[in-house]
Amino acid sequence: MTNSTAPAGDAATATSPADGRPEPPGDRRRARAAGDRRLLRRQRRSRWDLKLSPYLYVSPFFVLFALVGLYPLLYTGFLSLFDWNRAYYVRGEFIGLDNYRFVLTDPVFRKALVNTFSIFLMSSVPQVVLAVAVAALLDNRLRGRTFWRMSVLLPFVVAPTAAVLIFGSLFADRYGMINQLLTEVGLEPIRWHVDRWWSHLAIAGMVNWRWTGYNALIFLAAMQAVPRDLYEAASLDGAGRIRQFFSVTLPMIRPTMIFVIITSTIGGLQIFTEPRLFDDTPNREGGPDHQYMTSTLYIYVKGIEDQFYGRASAAAWILFLIIVGIAALNFAITRFLTRRSVS
Repeated sequence: MTNSTAPAGDAATATSPADGRPEPPGDRRRARAAGDRRLLRRQRRSRWDLKLSPYLYVSPFFVLFALVGLYPLLYTGFLSLFDWNRAYYVRGEFIGLDNYRFVLTDPVFRKALVNTFSIFLMSSVPQVVLAVAVAALLDNRLRGRTFWRMSVLLPFVVAPTAAVLIFGSLFADRYGMINQLLTEVGLEPIRWHVDRWWSHLAIAGMVNWRWTGYNALIFLAAMQAVPRDLYEAASLDGAGRIRQFFSVTLPMIRPTMIFVIITSTIGGLQIFTEPRLFDDTPNREGGPDHQYMTSTLYIYVKGIEDQFYGRASAAAWILFLIIVGIAALNFAITRFLTRRSVS
């Protein structure tokens, strides 16, 4: 006989739903252990899902970068260690660092490197300063704000070839508009395609005209994300607009400034289209005396036209290391300056 005084809950848990017979205590323990293991596996999968999901979402970019970016970079470094047989278009014997020695001792490459830094300093540095100033103006309450914000982006929409043609008519040596104006006021015309530094200024003007508005919109987006309460608190403390700009705006947009400076550095040191199209000589190698040949134009000439692929690969890797070093230096300087402005 069964004990009729047993609690109903114990009877329910002690009987099997299939035939009503009591379930052995060992089976109950195994069922609880199996349930605990399933719960532990679900929790573990949930934790791994939270950790791995972001990496899986961004993995297509890195896979694509490895295929079209990292592999060519590594293969270029591999190719720079070999000679190249121009007669049979095949890789020659292993020569070690001879290509690097040739490039570093080549006076044309040294001149191209100086030209690159000159154009970079004339374009990227004023470009960032002007972009911050334009963004600060557009951040005010202006009439037709959408029109003005779209207007600064128009130079970026124009194709580089069309921009070079426009500036070519401005900086033409004989019949350019700027030289005609200089002649009208009694000044000597400027030989834009002959004088080294004037040609750098002309090319830098093209770059600044095209990219200033683009960077200004990036800075504007960062400025609009700054909490307005900070400006109200600064105004209550007696800070004027200029003081608010240097003490509130610039420190708050520091990550954006670092991003723009690094991208401008990379783009400025890899400039190719503007000097290539600015050249009006038949060879298009940066002028008759290479007075505005850049490093990327040197790589193009050595690799594509002269077919010295090993030397071109060595020059590409030297430029890559220079860009990485300068980008890291810009990052460190920007962080130091912004920290001092905050303090």
